[in-house]
This record gives sequence, C-alpha cells and structure tokens, in this order.
Amino acid sequence: MGMLGGVMERYGSYLPMTSSTPIVTLKEGSTPLVRSRVIGPELGCEALYFKLEGSNPTGSFKDRGMCFAVAKAIEGGAQHIICASTGNTSASAAAYGARYGLSTVVVVPAGEIAIGKLAQAMAYGARILAVNGNFDDALRLVREASEQLELALVNSVNPFRIEGQKTGAFEIVDEIGDAPDFLCIPVGNAGNITAYWRGFNEYKDKTDGRVPRMMGFQAAGAAPIVDGAPVLKPRTIASAIKIGNPASWRYAEEARDESDGMIEAVTDDQIMDAYLRLARQEGIFCEPASAASVAGVLRMPELGVSLAGRTVVCILTGNGLKDPSTAEQRASVELEYVEPDFAQFEAVLRSDPKSSL
Repeated sequence: MGMLGGVMERYGSYLPMTSSTPIVTLKEGSTPLVRSRVIGPELGCEALYFKLEGSNPTGSFKDRGMCFAVAKAIEGGAQHIICASTGNTSASAAAYGARYGLSTVVVVPAGEIAIGKLAQAMAYGARILAVNGNFDDALRLVREASEQLELALVNSVNPFRIEGQKTGAFEIVDEIGDAPDFLCIPVGNAGNITAYWRGFNEYKDKTDGRVPRMMGFQAAGAAPIVDGAPVLKPRTIASAIKIGNPASWRYAEEARDESDGMIEAVTDDQIMDAYLRLARQEGIFCEPASAASVAGVLRMPELGVSLAGRTVVCILTGNGLKDPSTAEQRASVELEYVEPDFAQFEAVLRSDPKSSL
C-alpha cells in the first residue's frame, strides 16, 4: 500500500476544487488518533482519544487548511501571501510559501509569540513584522493590507482555510467508524471548531446522521465567547488561543448551539495540570493551548455532563516543542549530577525513594 497523500489528495471530492486548482502538499493530515490509557478510564469514558495534530509537517493543525488556502492563492495568481499569527499560522504559511515560491509576510504581536513558532517562521525565510499590539491589531492590519495591496490573506477568515481544516473530522470518522459523542477542542480565533462542525455535517452519510456535541474551551483570561464581549487585553499562558475578538465568533456559537454543545473557560492552572498529565500519564507532549481541550474534558463532570460510556475525541492542536520555554518553566526536573564511576552511579540510582531498585 502506498503512502497516504495530503488532505487535497485524500479528500479532494469534499473540497471546492476546480480543474485549475494545483495540488499543494507537504503530506499534511493523516494524524494519529491515540487512545487514552489513564485519563479516559478515570473519567469512565467508553473511549477517550487524542488527535495529535502536532504530527503535521510544521507541528500544528494549521497545515490542513494552509495547503488549501495556498493552492487557491496560487490558482488566483497570487505571488505574495500574508497572515497575522500568534505563532502556528505563521510557521505554516511560511513553510508552504517557501515550498511553492511565494513571498510570505507574517505579522505577530510583539513579545507575545512562543519562541519555537517564531524560530520556524524565521527558518522558512518569511518576512516577520512584530506589531506593538495584540493579535487582534495584527489581524486588522493584514486584512487591510490584503485589500489595499496585492497580498493573499491566508488567515482563517479565508474560507479555504476552514475547508481544509474540516478534513480532521473526516479522519476521525474514518478511523473510529462513527462520529464520537463529544468533540473537545481549544477555541482561540474559533476557525477550528467551525471547521470540525462543518466536516462532521458533510460526513453524515458515513455516520447514519450522527454528529458529536461540540465542546469548545477558551482560556479564562481570553474567553470572549464565554464572557459575551471582546477581551481588550487577553491574558493566558496558552499563547495560541490568546485572542480577544475571534474572527469566527458567530460560527463557533452556531457550532455550539446546533450540536447542543458548550463553550466554556478553563483556567491557566487547569490547562497546565492537563498539559503535565498528558505528558506524564499518556506520553503526549502538546503545547499549552492544546491541553485546553483536555482541561475541558476534566471539567465536564462538574459542568453536569456525564462521560460514562461515551466516546470522546480531544483535538491536540500543536506539538509541545512549539513552546519550549513553558516546558522549561513548568515541567522542569532537577538534573542529578554523577561522576563516571559505576559504584557512585548505582548509589545515586538506588537513592530515589520512588525507585524499587
């Protein structure tokens, strides 16, 4: 059996392609769906799965939609692409721009972007403008630039981004043979919850009409949908969802309401607890924003949602290496120094009270 193609090759029949749409791919998609060994059984789930979107080529879910947005930009004759980003979008846009010979401009909020993501955009050769403001300021600037200048906008306000991202829902159904009962997902700019809801609805012929309840989770310091008003100064350790005025706000509310779901807030402490539990109990290292979906699952019983006998999928949107400084600050383990002498080495190993050596 040959290697799986990218999302345009696998799911082209579900995408608005024309005969002149080029196939743009870094073999994105086909990400692992890993069953929980500890957290799911503790919650009484029939099955809890983590979808590892950090396994995409640039380490986040953004590649699913970016390949299609870039394909459509090329089809339309664009030579330059632009995006505003809290990090992952910039890495993805810069990668596909580099591969397909497009000049890429990324606009980031100054001092608010995780170092792993900025390093990627730099490595791919993008032009990086840091605006003295927040993500919402950056998005306003790039929207204006795309209207006034010949720059194709590849943020999730571009409808082709949402089209590509919906393929994540197709993969879940293809793998487990049905829609899950709950789909738990971090909510920042709200494009991803919008995309998954669209995907599950377009795939209903494969699930006898079943769709999941969409459970979105925002960081408490950046929870405009939960609060019912934009947050002027969003604050959270989860930089990828540090967004005060989501572009896809209305669509996220539609996904919540149509699916009988919810959009709730999780605190930074709850996010970090889930982040460490994922790493130490499940062997999965994700960036802090990704852990919001798991923090949300852990909150669901207190929110009055029974998980007994249910199938749940958590979208883990990005790889933990996107934000190494958080791991360094919040997950650090003391190094134990030893001399290159076996007797001393053995004594140190045996000195651990948790060890049964």
